[in-house]
Amino acid sequence: MDRACALAATPGVPLGPNPRVGCVLLDPAGRTLAEGHHRGAGTPHAEADALARAGAAARGATAVVTLEPCNHTGRTGPCAQALLDAGVRRVVFGQADPNPVAAGGAATLAAAGVEVVGGVLADQAAALNEPFTITATLGRPMVTWKVASTLDGRVAAADGTSRWITGPQARREVHELRAQVDAVLVGTGTALADDPSLTVRADDGTLATRQPVRVVMGSRPIPADAALRNGAAPLLVYPRQDPREVLADLAARGVQHVLLEGGPTLAAAFVRAGLVDRVRWYLAPALLGAGAPAVGDLGVPTIGAAIRLRVRGIAQVGADVRVEGMIDPASGR
Repeated sequence: MDRACALAATPGVPLGPNPRVGCVLLDPAGRTLAEGHHRGAGTPHAEADALARAGAAARGATAVVTLEPCNHTGRTGPCAQALLDAGVRRVVFGQADPNPVAAGGAATLAAAGVEVVGGVLADQAAALNEPFTITATLGRPMVTWKVASTLDGRVAAADGTSRWITGPQARREVHELRAQVDAVLVGTGTALADDPSLTVRADDGTLATRQPVRVVMGSRPIPADAALRNGAAPLLVYPRQDPREVLADLAARGVQHVLLEGGPTLAAAFVRAGLVDRVRWYLAPALLGAGAPAVGDLGVPTIGAAIRLRVRGIAQVGADVRVEGMIDPASGR
């Protein structure tokens, strides 16, 4: 399964909208017959890729797959049926398919007499496709909230200046994170105060080939000469104020992962609505004592109701510290 996960994460494979999947075919002695991985929408699924490479040798083999074989016909046929047609004897998979349209492959295989083992390194397999999983199960994109603040929780000084709180290494990581998402979202307050471009750029300012959609929420108009209107990436403007409505529309447009880079008001609206999944917080070793806070009122009345993170990692990035985690759904409620 480790090898199948590595195949799924092959460099250059699109992060969406289809899940990244890897497959390894083993002969009865446990030796590798063939390997395969999915390369994006419209290309053969990982199982079909591996089966094509194995040919007739797949009969009697074991298929190790990171995601439960699909059970529906889309641009390609169902992988469960392809495994049956190839005569595979045993199927081992990691993550159960969260998509109700495609799920059921394990049951189809088992009903046909194939030995099926699920849940092997399930967390590792699921980590390959967090946005896909959240979109499939919750019907909205995954939301990552990115914050850069001082140690005392300020995102801007008393005079409104905010560039740069963190150092170049942290800012480089933010561009790498933008490259992994489908959309970057801010409020009109941030758009007007900072005039951000919200693009993915190299250190020398060169624009990346793939750019996320730039999204702005709020009723105030964006000036014609704003950096957001420079044509470097698509721009969507939502005058509505309801985060759920905006996320629903983005999901309908195929967006699976949103990077929330808005100010304290917008961030609070998403957190209070329970719409933030992952948090990436950069702490700069600096103090301001006054200025805009990192987040607005969350409606937390007591320390016992604090919204807490399940911390996934803490690392030093240049002079700054990065804290990353998932919001604990049991906290703050």
